[in-house]
Amino acid sequence: MLHNQIDLEFAEREAWALRRQRGIPNNRRLWVLACMDERLPVEDALGLRLGDAHVFRNAGGLVTDDAIRSAMLTTQFFGTKEIIIVNHTECGMMSATGEYLEEILRSKGIDPDKVEIDPAIPRLKLPKGGFPKWIRTFSDVDETCLRQVDLLRNSPLIPKDVLVHGYVWEVESMKLRRPDTRLGERVNTAKAMAARG
Repeated sequence: MLHNQIDLEFAEREAWALRRQRGIPNNRRLWVLACMDERLPVEDALGLRLGDAHVFRNAGGLVTDDAIRSAMLTTQFFGTKEIIIVNHTECGMMSATGEYLEEILRSKGIDPDKVEIDPAIPRLKLPKGGFPKWIRTFSDVDETCLRQVDLLRNSPLIPKDVLVHGYVWEVESMKLRRPDTRLGERVNTAKAMAARG
């Protein structure tokens, strides 16, 4: 009967809307940290559907104070048991240095030494000259991915039983890989043959 179908739809919508109040974790008990770049299709790359994970994106897919805040909430209070970090090749955070970005801001009349980095906490400011380090540009995506994994694994705010993994999305091949495992470098190359020795 139509009435029963409508009641079932109402019940499903209510269950969806009240997941946090009822203590229901996301479907995969997963938190994902990824770069905000539009060329990184996080859900497709990881095979995620709506409701499967909490997904946090920022410039570079980096473990920042706000990323730790979100990871802490999802692992300590929302039932998350696994974290995946996804960095990617050709990332914009690899295209300039922090010093260069600071120079550009200064040329636009913005003094990074005087800017509040969190308007909700006005006293939270960077130390003089701290902007280049805070912006956290990088040159090696594999090294950066491994570093983000270590930062979360070693954070006292993340439970030790939470699994933390990192992957690199290759923009050029549209595929995921583990950091420091470029298959092409290990297959039928002089370098690979020498390593086998």
